[in-house]
Formats: sequence, structure tokens, C-alpha cells
Amino acid sequence: MATGPRYFVQFRRRREGKTDYYKRLKLLLSEKPRMVVRKTNKQIICQLVEAHLDGDRTLVAAYSSELEKYGYKGATGNTPAAYLTGMLFAVKAFNAGYEEAILDIGLHRATYGAKIFAALKGAVNAGFNIPHGEDILPDDDRVKGVHIAEYAPERAGDLVENVEAVEDAIMKELR
Repeated sequence: MATGPRYFVQFRRRREGKTDYYKRLKLLLSEKPRMVVRKTNKQIICQLVEAHLDGDRTLVAAYSSELEKYGYKGATGNTPAAYLTGMLFAVKAFNAGYEEAILDIGLHRATYGAKIFAALKGAVNAGFNIPHGEDILPDDDRVKGVHIAEYAPERAGDLVENVEAVEDAIMKELR
């Protein structure tokens, strides 16, 4: 005669919809550090994370709010900011002694040309080794901000030139 419940309570982070443990296991089995890309309403976050038994450790982090130090004048949550943040992340990772990673997008939907893949394109263009397919990356006009300049020229100003200038400033940081 059974006396206990006949169901299994899922892990808390699974119940809250924060972690897909099947995907996480696949990423951890590669034994490579992960390039974790997260987007919020106002910024893009790129981190190099390594898994350990007692928890994940963040090795390198780049935030789109740091782009102001390099002269970026646009919004920090758009596609050009994601591209530049990925580039800044790659430069920081190179300077810390890392050369490769695998992409971890978490629970974000993998949509062609998304901000997450703009960050990937920035890291790859800076020379960081991340396995990917070329068709998922946004085109160059999108990461430079041409689509924003066409839609709202009065608000964009000189966004395209600014993105190129910031790109050059970030690449100068590479030692």
C-alpha cells in the first residue's frame, strides 16, 4: 500500500522557468568555458563562465554600459550595442588568456539576426573562437546601426560612424 505522493517535484529553477537542465548538461559536457549572453531591457551582458562542482565561476564579464568609456553615444540595449559588447568581451577574454568558448543563450529564443547573435558576431569578428553557423548572424548593416538611422534619422544622429569609431577604440585595447 503506497503512502507517499506518486509525483516528482522538479528543481526550483526548472519550476520557475529559469534553467533548462537538459541544455545545461550538454553545454557542460563539452568542458569548455561558456560565453553566456543575456539581454535586459536596457543592456546586454556577456560573461565567460566555467562550471565547477560547487557552482559556476565568472571569469570575464563585459556590459554594454561600459561602452560609454569608449565613446559610444547610442542606446545600450540595441543591436549595435550588443555587437560592440561582444567585441569588448572578446578583447577582455583575450587579455585574460582565453581564446575559445561555446555560446550559451539560456532560455532566449534562437532567432536569426537576434541581439544575442549580434554579440556572438562581435566576439567572432574580434577573433574569439566560438563554433557557430554563419546564417544565424545579423548582417553588417544591422550591427552598424544602418537600420536605426533609416528608421529614425533625427534620433540616430551619427550612429553608424560612432559604432565604427568605438569598434576601432575597442580593438586598440587588444594586447
